[in-house]
Amino acid sequence: MYIFTIFGNGILIFIIVKSSNIHTPMYFFLCNLAILDTVFSTCTVPKVLVDLLLAEGRISYTGCMIQMCVGLFLGQTECLLLAVMACDRFVAICNPLRYAVIMSWRSCKYIMAVTWLLSFFSSILPILSKPVSFCRENKLNHVACEILAVVKLACGDMSYYENGIAFQSLFTILVPFSFIVVSYICILTSVLQIRSVEGRTKAFSTCASHLTVVIMFYGLSMTMYLKPSSNFSSKQKYISIFYGFLTPMLNPLIYSFRNDEVKKAVRRILFSSSQIK
Repeated sequence: MYIFTIFGNGILIFIIVKSSNIHTPMYFFLCNLAILDTVFSTCTVPKVLVDLLLAEGRISYTGCMIQMCVGLFLGQTECLLLAVMACDRFVAICNPLRYAVIMSWRSCKYIMAVTWLLSFFSSILPILSKPVSFCRENKLNHVACEILAVVKLACGDMSYYENGIAFQSLFTILVPFSFIVVSYICILTSVLQIRSVEGRTKAFSTCASHLTVVIMFYGLSMTMYLKPSSNFSSKQKYISIFYGFLTPMLNPLIYSFRNDEVKKAVRRILFSSSQIK
């Protein structure tokens, strides 16, 4: 699974960078998503593989904090990035004549910079300001240092962490998801006004991949984080394994098999390489 994640996302990044005909905002954001998925998977899976081979399952406090912060940061970034991608589809379908002006390269770079910075400030800084301390059992009921499992072992006043998780869940899950829902309602309204069946099909096809990833990622994230942190259970552990290990692997598949432009770009690269030979 890990090899396939690295290989699949690496190929997708290569295709987007190599194919000048898909150097558009949509694929710029998709390239960021592929990079994010690669790093997100690398943050946890190699350590899990080592633990499975050595049957030890040990990690230092510093290593655990780094893994937790990086995982939280990248997870929140993906939540915001999926909302940005919904915004891109909304402008492309609902306001196509101004798409090039609104979603200029300068705007896209600013949007991505703000997305990464917002995720950093909302995830890592609160933890750094008040690191988690342990005074009880140090056996983590998880395969990785996931924040809900780590906080379960923390001692002292838990209100700071519980309020922090609640705020982050609201800011990075509910707000972006609500924005995505509103965007797709507007998109659906615009598409239904298109008279030709071919036009409707083309408009829907550009959103199908993104919508599939949104349902999969946000569905699992909501199941995990829209509950009191004190209610963390083993069931949530398996859910986090699914979205932490499987989602990064499935994303390139979804965007490749359900996207005609990516398929055409692959054919062009293969055709040009065969001509060179």
